[in-house]
Amino acid sequence: MHAVDLMRARGGAAQLVVWLGDRLLLDEAVGGTPDDLFWTFSAGKPFTALAVHGLAERGDLVLTEPVARYWPEFAANGKDGITIQHVLQHRSGLYAARGVLLDGLGMADWDRSVRAIERARPKWPAGDGPAYQVVSYGFILGELIRRVTGEPVGDYLDRWLFQPLGMRDTYLGLPDEAWPRRVPIRSRGALGRASAAFFNRRTVRQAVVPAAGVSTTARDLARFYRMMLNDGELDGVRVVRPATIAAAVTPSSDGEVDRVVKLPMRWANGFQLGGTEAGRADGLARPMGRLSPAAFGHNGSNCCIGWADPDRSVVFAYTSDLLVPGHDGARHMAAVADAVLDV
Repeated sequence: MHAVDLMRARGGAAQLVVWLGDRLLLDEAVGGTPDDLFWTFSAGKPFTALAVHGLAERGDLVLTEPVARYWPEFAANGKDGITIQHVLQHRSGLYAARGVLLDGLGMADWDRSVRAIERARPKWPAGDGPAYQVVSYGFILGELIRRVTGEPVGDYLDRWLFQPLGMRDTYLGLPDEAWPRRVPIRSRGALGRASAAFFNRRTVRQAVVPAAGVSTTARDLARFYRMMLNDGELDGVRVVRPATIAAAVTPSSDGEVDRVVKLPMRWANGFQLGGTEAGRADGLARPMGRLSPAAFGHNGSNCCIGWADPDRSVVFAYTSDLLVPGHDGARHMAAVADAVLDV
């Protein structure tokens, strides 16, 4: 298959899993094994987002209520009007607590990251245009989960989602026993190599970073999206109700230029949405490809990605070890997606 040829030509390690309904179309690992664990960057954001939706389904929180209702210290410095829904839609105005770079450098320290968010002041009014919350997204929602459930977000996700769904190779914070199975990140250029060295540090890979720090396999990532595509249930295990899935993937932004990404984005409520290249004024490739306008999922720094296309009943999960600055990574992601669908 051409998609596998593209994976091999890129070099390094990668996994690709594709399902069509209940039929496994592709389960390929190059440069490693199917059990290798990849750092997925923002491709892991939907796990925490769906957990928040699940708490809303149970009545433990209300998405249209301010975050500060459940986390009073969050209200400081003009954040009292930021709702949970604003955060899910990247409309909180709090794209970062200390700036994206400083947030990233400090993300291995949960307590300091949370305190920084409490002290932070939004750059834009809540509910204004979308502004991607690169790292702050996960700490806001993760601390919200901890406040509501009394459990650390990593423990809650493992108990509520990963274990029941059979995602036994998925970790928010890599445990010692899984450390030998990790795949180091690689990159190009001086800046890229410096970034890879940072993300490969043990303290970073083992930290709880809900917006960027999930380690998993393509097989597990595919299980999550098969559940999503099946209205919240897989193999007899119901995670959430169909209405909750529908709410999570309802569009909240369709083509508005994101103030942080600087590109037209299609957001839902915790998920990115696919779209055709013809719909982009910039002519740049969409990581979910040109053939999946109905898809929902999330890209992870053009390094890893997972999505589902309800129109085609397709689930696509791609993990790789190459972090590529600029738009080259998105073009590769789109090419692999299109090679799978254009058959």
